Amino acid sequence: MNGPDLPAWAAWIVVVLALGGAGFSLTGALGLIRLKTFYERVHAPTLGATLGAFLILAGSMLLLSLVEGHIVLRDALIGLFITLTTPVTMLLLARAAAHRDRTEKNPGAPPEP
Repeated sequence: MNGPDLPAWAAWIVVVLALGGAGFSLTGALGLIRLKTFYERVHAPTLGATLGAFLILAGSMLLLSLVEGHIVLRDALIGLFITLTTPVTMLLLARAAAHRDRTEKNPGAPPEP
């Protein structure tokens, strides 16, 4: 099975975008493991997932556009949904945790707004 005949410059750009996105996603996952408190942990995967997904989707759109011969934007919808839902989910989780910590009178709870 032969793949599409891509120019070398395009293949390199797709590879760099995909590996860069995977690297940011890995950094976010490692931040989730290494950081100690919930409030520290909640930021790393959010930022890593958003930027990592953007770079991977940019590489995918470039590859599909070159293979199909026209601009392919359907992957942009995936990026839009990830960009909108990931930060909102992080905000809701952080607010729920802050409310729980304030209710339980934990000393590390963030102050009231």
